Amino acid sequence: MDTSEGPVYLGRDTIEKALTTEAAIGALESVLNSGFDPEQDAPRTRVDTSSGQLLQMPSTLGEYVGSKLLTITPANAGAGRPVIQGLYSLFGGGDQRPLAILDGMALTNLRTAAVSGLGARRLAAPGPKRLVVFGTGAQAWEHIRAFTGLFDLTAVEIVGRTAAHAERLAARVRGLGLEVRVGDAGAVARADIILCCTAAAEPLFDGSLVPDSAAVVAMGSHTPGHRELDDALLGRGTVCVESRASALREAGEVIHGLESGAIHGPDSLVTLADLVLGRTVPDARRPAVFKTTGMPWEDLAVATAVFEAAAADQA
Repeated sequence: MDTSEGPVYLGRDTIEKALTTEAAIGALESVLNSGFDPEQDAPRTRVDTSSGQLLQMPSTLGEYVGSKLLTITPANAGAGRPVIQGLYSLFGGGDQRPLAILDGMALTNLRTAAVSGLGARRLAAPGPKRLVVFGTGAQAWEHIRAFTGLFDLTAVEIVGRTAAHAERLAARVRGLGLEVRVGDAGAVARADIILCCTAAAEPLFDGSLVPDSAAVVAMGSHTPGHRELDDALLGRGTVCVESRASALREAGEVIHGLESGAIHGPDSLVTLADLVLGRTVPDARRPAVFKTTGMPWEDLAVATAVFEAAAADQA
């Protein structure tokens, strides 16, 4: 791919064709296996704007450097425009020249589902899975679509605040050939995997109902004051995070759980690197919880893999 005259643009279609969720998971595992320590990753920064926020997520891996810029504009929801918009800038090649600009939302969708999939795969018990999904938006759809390829799903149950939205997503999921129904929060008692893909500020369900054998992935919130999971679940479960440092900055569940005593200190948190490198094996007698807020290194790992795959396709 010729970048001598400036960066190339990689849009949604190119990103989706270049890399599967499985390949994105492989890119994340490769970085962790290389010895990279997520605890050293740069923090996400936020700037308040006149109509929302600007988020910046920089990182560096090997010869590659990159940063994602996202705007969050709550008023866009009422105007039919995306609340979150953005792009990713990739630099590299040794001289740190600009290589590519990637569609920020397409990259985020791919990366987020891959991180959730990696965590769930490392935490979930083997065998067929009944999936319960909280949320009816884009991330809920992207996660269901990704998990269809990662697990043997026997059924999917969708829980949403608005019945019409839940039914709409259910109809879309049926197109994947899955058995789907719309349910309520009590569905967690029947779940093997629970996905939380919402912007909820308060817990979505009673954590005491979650089976000991279940894996729970909460990815919807990334601010200290928001949480999708309650202390009852955190107190029962093995809690895994992407890094302790990022969780203590951004993960509302972890921050609240430490303050309440449900989580017994930061050292009790298992990291994604612990799982991938085999330093920790989940306790099958307890629910497994993966709280993810997203980290800059993950975006860079997946952006790099997309760029290299697209370049190879054009060679």
